[in-house]
Amino acid sequence: MTTPSPIEVLAAAAHAARARAVQDWHPERCEDGHFRILADGRWLHEGNPIHRPELVKLFASILRREPDGTHVVVTPGEKLTVEVEDAPFVAVELATEGSHAARRLAFRLNTDDIVVAGPDHPITQTDGRPYLHVRHGLMARIARPVFYELADLALAEDARGLHSDGAFFALD
Repeated sequence: MTTPSPIEVLAAAAHAARARAVQDWHPERCEDGHFRILADGRWLHEGNPIHRPELVKLFASILRREPDGTHVVVTPGEKLTVEVEDAPFVAVELATEGSHAARRLAFRLNTDDIVVAGPDHPITQTDGRPYLHVRHGLMARIARPVFYELADLALAEDARGLHSDGAFFALD
């Protein structure tokens, strides 16, 4: 039996933590939550910053993107709207193992969640800005320093993009 890599351990723990049933909760009651997520990933409530990281992580864990593109925090009893300036998460750190087609890219989000880029978590670009699919339509903007790390890895391999977890992602 092989020992799992650090990225596999982190990804499994993050997946287990996100295994909430928010996609299955469909309460009728919906109100304005007076929440706003700024482009830099900071959460506001009624215009005031939420300073407690634990509270932000809790809200982020029950965040959902609706079919119409709006964002809500949801419980079995109600959902509250959330205004999102850009993306609800920011990928702030990169860990990599392997190289070329055997590479795995793991991103730490501003909420400390770990997401491994791959077929279920693609890296995309919109208007020249890179994003990582987190879950169920929720995206993380890849912070500029992290994108530069990705670009350096691609340049070192003389490639136009990078592989991760069996998928190839072009970097423009």
